Amino acid sequence: MAGAWYELLLAVLAVWRVTHLLHAEDGPWDAVARLRGWAGDGVLGRAMDCFYCASLWVALPAAAMLSSSWQHFALLWPALSAAAITLERVRGALRQEEN
Repeated sequence: MAGAWYELLLAVLAVWRVTHLLHAEDGPWDAVARLRGWAGDGVLGRAMDCFYCASLWVALPAAAMLSSSWQHFALLWPALSAAAITLERVRGALRQEEN
């Protein structure tokens, strides 16, 4: 059972990290900033501008890798996104508190 919790924690942190990278960081050698510029106002660009939207797409492959059935996938996919959103909101609240 500890393995499942470990995998879930890793997935949550990975989804948050990759989503934050795509949404708010320039990335190494400004690669992500260039990707956002290339994406522009299209569907991909709008998804990268919205942390909530981006977290759904980043959570998709993580949920697919961890799920054992389609029912598990259907619950895990939005749960991983929600966990990443929660971490981002906590991070934002902590940063506001610092100021």
